Amino acid sequence: MKNDFIHLIETELLKKAVLESKKSHNPIVVKNMPAGWKCVGVGNYAAVFMHYTEPDLVVKINAVGAENLKKEAEIYRKINKHPAYSYLVHQGPSYLILKRLEGITLYNAFAKGVKIPEKVIDDINEALDYARSRGLNPYDIHGKNVMMKDGRGYVVDVSDFYKEGKDEKWEDFVQAYYKLYKKTLYKFPMKIPFRALDFIRYGYRFYKKMKCKLSKIN
Repeated sequence: MKNDFIHLIETELLKKAVLESKKSHNPIVVKNMPAGWKCVGVGNYAAVFMHYTEPDLVVKINAVGAENLKKEAEIYRKINKHPAYSYLVHQGPSYLILKRLEGITLYNAFAKGVKIPEKVIDDINEALDYARSRGLNPYDIHGKNVMMKDGRGYVVDVSDFYKEGKDEKWEDFVQAYYKLYKKTLYKFPMKIPFRALDFIRYGYRFYKKMKCKLSKIN
C-alpha cells in the first residue's frame, strides 16, 4: 500500500462522502460518492469503500464517531491473521484500511438462491471459537456479516466483539440452518425476495424482544 492511497482517503473520501443514519437497526445511507470510489457494504453504524487503484483493500468509516473504530482496530490486532477474517492494514484517525474479503453474504445467498454448504457453517463456527480463544466475545453475528466464497466461510464484521453478554443471533441461525434450511432450500434452492428476508429479520427481533421481556416478568 502506498502513501498515495492514504492521501486519497484523507483528501477525497473523508471530505466528500456523506454518511447518514436514518433509523435504528437499519443500514446507513451513503451520499455524495467521490469519483473513483465505490461503496461495497453498509451496516447500521459504518460503511465500507474501495478504490479502483487498490482492489485488494477496503476503507471502513464509522458514521457515529471514531471511538468504535479504535476498538475495532484493537480487535483485529488480537485476532492477528486468521483465514476466516480480514486483517488490519492501517489505522487512520477516523478510518481503518482492511484486507478485502470477497464473496457473497449468507443473506444475499438466500436472496439469490445460492446453496450454502455445511462447510461454510463449520468454518464460521471455528472462526468464532478462535476469537473466543483470543479473549474476544463474538457478538452480533448474523447473515449479513458472514460471507462465503468457493465453499468456505468468512466473518466480515468484528466491530462488536468487545461487547459483553451473550448474543444468540448466530446460534439461532445455525439451528435454523440444520432444522429448516438443510431439509428444504438446500435440496430445492429458490430465491427469497429481500422483502421477505427483511420481514423474517424484523419478526426475529420482535420475537427476541418479547422473549426477553417475558423472562424478566417470570
